[in-house]
Amino acid sequence: MKANKPNHYNEIISCLQELHSLYPEYSMGKHLSTILDDYGDIWGVSDKELSFAFIKYKSQLELYVPHKTEGDELENIVKDAMNLSSSSLFNNEED
Repeated sequence: MKANKPNHYNEIISCLQELHSLYPEYSMGKHLSTILDDYGDIWGVSDKELSFAFIKYKSQLELYVPHKTEGDELENIVKDAMNLSSSSLFNNEED
């Protein structure tokens, strides 16, 4: 028996719908521009390649999780970094 070929066209449409529901603040133009950035002329790009690019892009977006820090915590990190000296670095290593 012959196995059904994957329908890459439907995969692309499905991925676009998922992107819209996961990231409603992003426009379709932003998604498309980012996805197709590596392809100069997309005229000859196959549906299979496009499907892969969409899935790769979606995976990269899902991996990116912005870390929220409160203002005070961020300020403390900056202050600590400004007060670094070689003696304080070596003292911490001994602990």
